[in-house]
Amino acid sequence: MADQLSPDEKFNLITRNLQEVLGEEKVKQVLQERELRVYWGTATTGKPHVAYFVPMSKIADFLKAGCEVTVLFADLHAYLDNMKAPWELLELRVKYYEQVIKAMLESIGVSLDKLKFVKGTDFQLSREYTLDVYRLSSMVTEHDAKKAGAEVVKQVEHPLLSGLLYPGLQALDEEYLKVDAQFGGVDQRKIFTLAEKYLPSLGYAKRAHLMNPMVPGLTGAKMSSSEEESKIDLLDSKEDVKKKLKKAFCEPGNIQNNGVLSFVKYVLFPLRGVFSIKRDAKWGGDKVYSVFEEVEKDFAAEMIHPGDLKASVEVALNELLEPIRKKFESPELRKLTSNAYPDPSKTRGGGGGGEDDELAPSRLDIRVGKILSVEKHPDADSLYLEKIDVGEPEPRTVVSGLVAYISQEDLQDRLVLVLCNLKPQKMRGIESQAMLLCASIEGEPRKVEPLDPPEGSLPGDRVFVEGYGSGKPDDRLNPKKKVWEKLQVDLKISDECVAQWKDKQLMTKLGQITCKTLKGGNIS
Repeated sequence: MADQLSPDEKFNLITRNLQEVLGEEKVKQVLQERELRVYWGTATTGKPHVAYFVPMSKIADFLKAGCEVTVLFADLHAYLDNMKAPWELLELRVKYYEQVIKAMLESIGVSLDKLKFVKGTDFQLSREYTLDVYRLSSMVTEHDAKKAGAEVVKQVEHPLLSGLLYPGLQALDEEYLKVDAQFGGVDQRKIFTLAEKYLPSLGYAKRAHLMNPMVPGLTGAKMSSSEEESKIDLLDSKEDVKKKLKKAFCEPGNIQNNGVLSFVKYVLFPLRGVFSIKRDAKWGGDKVYSVFEEVEKDFAAEMIHPGDLKASVEVALNELLEPIRKKFESPELRKLTSNAYPDPSKTRGGGGGGEDDELAPSRLDIRVGKILSVEKHPDADSLYLEKIDVGEPEPRTVVSGLVAYISQEDLQDRLVLVLCNLKPQKMRGIESQAMLLCASIEGEPRKVEPLDPPEGSLPGDRVFVEGYGSGKPDDRLNPKKKVWEKLQVDLKISDECVAQWKDKQLMTKLGQITCKTLKGGNIS
């Protein structure tokens, strides 16, 4: 289709339904010469909701116009934005976003073959990018950085430095993704103008910016992942969709801040070209609209009842959501969803780390460690772990009776799990600075196996219990409170050789903790 369109027709398709375009002439100039390269980025924070169909429908327009489109999963941005996504959950949330965004695009008939998907940390941690961050930070004032992120970065009483870095990184992404234009909501306008001002100062080209309007949520304000009542989740059941639409703000004749009407305008018409009102014959029967303005006009004149509008949107919305729901019925994606977004009711009190907090497993500072050297104990007929790298400048020493049940060959250079916030203590003359965690089964002989972190783990990676990933460990466990001892009794190995606490998995950002063979064993 794109081959048959003129540059003007492509421009009209690219810019339809947008609220504002910065750099129209640049876009037109590029279209005279070649296809436009554009990117849309999304920070991998809260779960995407139905308002994400608005940018998805524009991505469909871009592809119809022949654009080369890149979708950026901005994981580093998600962390910089007041840690909306905890570091240990970043990888899981990127995987969730990738699956759900692809499911949305497939639902509206967009071919994934024409899209490029990129993760932020795949290029934002490179030497060149990091140097440009420093270069940019030497030019941008605190005032400009704060102003740029005011409508995007979470505003708090005592803002973190990370929030000031966020807008600059988003500006640099335009250069490193080699695009002609960035697409986003109009709430990002100040970040876009910051990019236009400062990228040329680094010797980079100024890009065009394509801005969607902000679609009202169900409460009449901006639809937000953090406000449950304002949004419909992509995995909500038909019953939930009906219930939330029933409560949605939709006054008779009021076309302002009407999220239901906006969904018709910015999603259903661009995707389908028509919209059908379903209603009883005594109220005029069904009616098919071919332009949105007629729907808006009839609603303003109260010729369309809010109940009929909601019921008709409900039908159309469920048609879009059903393929997504079905895809996420798979055990793998259900597990990914629960791991990436642990139930907040199960993390209550898990973040303080104080002695009087709830007895939550997040109080344990468990990390992946790499055994660097194993030595014979000078005062005992056993081995001890002289050096374990746990992601700190200096390695730690671990003395453990469990080492006696493991061969030296099976210890050297392997990755293990280490509890790092116990009080150090002398054990036969050597100070043990952490605890090696192993699976074990009592008997004659006793069986012991080190726990295995997922493939790709690195020393220092945090280990957490599913549902408790946002909690902060105690700096040091008070031995008088017996926190470790009380939590340890519920640490077990499942029949699938997965490490668990009260049936919740132990995991890192890369996946679950396992052992080789000791099904049903204890963890100590």
